[in-house]
Amino acid sequence: MTEFSYQLYSSRNFPPLSETLGMLGRLGYKQVEGYGALFADRDALDDLKAGLAASGLSMPTGHFGLDMIRDEPQRVLDIAGALGIQGVFAPFIAPDQRPADAAGWRALGEELSAAAAPFRDAGLTFGWHNHDFEFAATGTGEMPLDLILAGDPDLALELDVAWVVRGGQDPLAWIDKYAGRIAAVHVKDIAPQGECTDEDGWADVGHGVMDWPAIMAALRETGARWFVMEHDNPSDHERFARRSIETARTL
Repeated sequence: MTEFSYQLYSSRNFPPLSETLGMLGRLGYKQVEGYGALFADRDALDDLKAGLAASGLSMPTGHFGLDMIRDEPQRVLDIAGALGIQGVFAPFIAPDQRPADAAGWRALGEELSAAAAPFRDAGLTFGWHNHDFEFAATGTGEMPLDLILAGDPDLALELDVAWVVRGGQDPLAWIDKYAGRIAAVHVKDIAPQGECTDEDGWADVGHGVMDWPAIMAALRETGARWFVMEHDNPSDHERFARRSIETARTL
C-alpha cells in the first residue's frame, strides 16, 4: 500500500505548524515533505522534529534551495540527518536566474551533478523538482528538463505532474520517458478552466481535471518511492488535505 506524503508548503499560510502536523496525523498521513523556511535555524528544527514525533509523522524528503545545496552542503546533511530525510530535492530557480538558451540549461544540469556528490556519498537520493518553465522549448527546440537531466545520468527527478500539464505537455509521455529516474512525485490537481481562481486554478486531488487513476497506474511502474500531496494555494488546507487523501486511497 502506498503511503502518501504532504508538502508542508501547502499549509504555509495556516500557522501554527504544530497544529498542521497534528491535523495531518489525524487524517492518516504518515509522511510529510519539508521546505526551506522550516529549516531556518536550530530552534525551528527542534520544534519541527518534536512536532513530527508527536504527530506520528516522518519526513523522508525535503526541498532545499540550490544556493544552500551548492554552498552549504554540510548544513543540508546535518538537517537531513536530524530529520531522517532520505531524498534531497532542488525545487526551483528564480526567473532572473534561469538560463536563456540550451547551453545554459545543460550547464545547470552539470552544476547539479557537481553539487550532488556529498549527498550521494551520504547515501541520499538527490534530484530536481520541476515546474512549468522546464517545458518552454529553447531556440534549438530542446526542452530544458531534458537538458537538465542530460547533465547527470544519475540525477533523480521529483516529477510534479500537474506542472507538466501546465507546461502544455502529456504527463504520461514524460512518466514513460523518465520512468527509471522518477524517485518522487507531487500529486496535485488542476481545476476546470475558470474555477478556483482564488486558489490560482489548482484543485484538491480528485476534484480537478487530472486523470489521476491513469497517472497513478503509470507511476506505479516507475521507480517512484514517495508520493507527495501538494496544493500551491489552498483557501482551506484541512479541506485540501482531507479530500486529497480520501481520493489517494482509491488510486
